[in-house]
Amino acid sequence: MFPSKDQLTICFAHAAYRMKNRFDARRTGITNFEVRAYDDLQKRIGEADVVVVSGMWKNDLIAHAARLRFIQSISSGMDQYSREQLAAKKVRLASAAGVNARAVAEHAMSLILAVARRLPEARDNQHRKMWRGMIGDLAEREDELGGKTMLVVGMGRIGSHLARLAKAFDMKVIGIRRDPVQGTNGADSIHATTDLVKLVPQADFVTLTCALTPETTGLMNAAAFAAMKPSSVFVNVARGKVADEAALIDTMKVGRIWAAALDVTADEPLPAASPLWTMPNVFITPHTAGETRRYEDNVLDILIDNLERLWRGESTLRNQVL
Repeated sequence: MFPSKDQLTICFAHAAYRMKNRFDARRTGITNFEVRAYDDLQKRIGEADVVVVSGMWKNDLIAHAARLRFIQSISSGMDQYSREQLAAKKVRLASAAGVNARAVAEHAMSLILAVARRLPEARDNQHRKMWRGMIGDLAEREDELGGKTMLVVGMGRIGSHLARLAKAFDMKVIGIRRDPVQGTNGADSIHATTDLVKLVPQADFVTLTCALTPETTGLMNAAAFAAMKPSSVFVNVARGKVADEAALIDTMKVGRIWAAALDVTADEPLPAASPLWTMPNVFITPHTAGETRRYEDNVLDILIDNLERLWRGESTLRNQVL
């Protein structure tokens, strides 16, 4: 039996996000507390009926969570949760899928614009107090997006929103998704994942927006990088391991493509020894695509919706996993 509103206790567990602060602003009257470290979560999880968590979750916590009935993930990624162990304890689980789709798509477009307009170089020149002169070499100038082709690998919420943004810049969009029968979602054409290597030579921008699954791990491999046009740009706002990072590094070392813009890497934080840090044709943001000022409130909208469903005794949750 799911606890009533006046008997419910929620634990917000995240090292940085201001979940409790934003939740308290809603004046729900629901008892809640916040932890910022795993050790504190382990000590106090026994007090919680609901845990709102993402990267801090470890399945060892289940043994300490006698009251736990529902986990609302703060992220869309769900690899950290043991569905078998949670199901055995009759703990419901929901993701935050779609919570930052607009933000990640906008970030991808920002990366594309930054590279096309050479903004990282302009910022570096600013720090050096250098006013760059006019450029005679066409290949070295800033570029325009109109008429270019973007290949979007993953036409879910993020990919479909990115496709609409790209169309606003008069770009052609080729979409790739696991099941093309599900529709184009704003792309000019839609294709199966198996067509990736065949399609990348057509693209000026190859953008990853798909989920990390066993099928997509290493999807952007050496063959795919080798098939890209020398003038093209690789953009990853999905997960680092969707791309073969060693193949990416080799590609950038020899200047096989013009540039890469990455919000994600295989290991995060990116190790200091990684050559990606210092490559002049690589632009990196530290997995911040989804971290906007609205993120906490977007997650809380899903949490409140799911709490209402649980109180009504409904069997289906928003973004239900268990």
